[in-house]
Amino acid sequence: MRIIDKYILGSVVGVFLLCLSTFMLLYVVADALSHLEDILKNHVPLAVLAEYYFSYLPLIFSRVSAFACLLATIYTFGKFTKDNEMIALRASGLDIYQITRPVLIFGVLISLLVLRINSEMVPAWMIRNQAAKQRIENSPDRNAKTKREAITNLSVYGMRNRLFFINRFYPATNTLEGINILEQDEHQNVTRKIVANKGVYREGFWTFYQVITYDFWPNGQIKQEPGYEEEETMAIPEKPDDFLNQRQQPEMMTLQQLDDYIWKLSRSGATGIVRNLQVDFYQRLTEPFACVLIILLAVPFSLQMKKRAGGLSAIGTAIIMGFLYYVAGALSVAMGKAGLLPPLLSASLNHLIALGLSIYLIKKLP
Repeated sequence: MRIIDKYILGSVVGVFLLCLSTFMLLYVVADALSHLEDILKNHVPLAVLAEYYFSYLPLIFSRVSAFACLLATIYTFGKFTKDNEMIALRASGLDIYQITRPVLIFGVLISLLVLRINSEMVPAWMIRNQAAKQRIENSPDRNAKTKREAITNLSVYGMRNRLFFINRFYPATNTLEGINILEQDEHQNVTRKIVANKGVYREGFWTFYQVITYDFWPNGQIKQEPGYEEEETMAIPEKPDDFLNQRQQPEMMTLQQLDDYIWKLSRSGATGIVRNLQVDFYQRLTEPFACVLIILLAVPFSLQMKKRAGGLSAIGTAIIMGFLYYVAGALSVAMGKAGLLPPLLSASLNHLIALGLSIYLIKKLP
């Protein structure tokens, strides 16, 4: 590695680590203040708090690393411009690519690290985090409130190869509303579909109301006319607590688990749920590359900063760029979940915009 590469990379890495540690500390302090009442009221042991915040670190790292990369790039190259070091580098015969190459390689490595953490560490550590959080918030008033609340859009992969889609679940009364149950064979072919308006759990059994049952051949064709029952007791082993404990949460799955789950649901015809999960999957797959893309976008902005611009100017520019970047991402994801954009495009639209804009601005540099 050239001496100049070490010099540029050392400056970027130093600012990156400083920003990263600062953001992670602020995250922990803000969360601790929001839970301070629960911590004091429930006399939470120090070991539980340590477990909670330690298991939170991978998620915090994945969320703030892109902004830390952005701020480090803008500050470093802005400082080079202010101190005339950029003029010296260009006068020595180095082009923009040669100057920024070590920073871009650093961004790629951080992106791959975030992708690995998002895929493997975050789901497992978030399970630990939620368990510790329940211990922190474990108060009778809060538990009673949770029991009274309705859970919406519940999807559960149950026993005997069944998929449950429930519009509303009321834990206080053990009542389900808007029920769709898909029974599958060992090849994940749907063999039966049960649709019910309502279900109530009493004395160890589920009683469903306004029940329509469809039976299918392996090729997906309906065997016969659907059956209808005004009231029917169903032999389903899942209890109300199972729906609470086994509900599928995408943020708690690895990318492979989420991909498998989407494949299972895609055979059910639940297009809305599948579309939302596909957007979540592609978002988790593409979001880590914001680190390198936002560095690429920051380069032309930092090189065009005025000579008198300092650290506050760099911070201000980084905040505006980061805000616009993530607003564009949030809008495109919302459009994807609404069905206005394909899932892959909705998850990567802000990255494509950043890539196109950065290439255009870099070409405009003198």
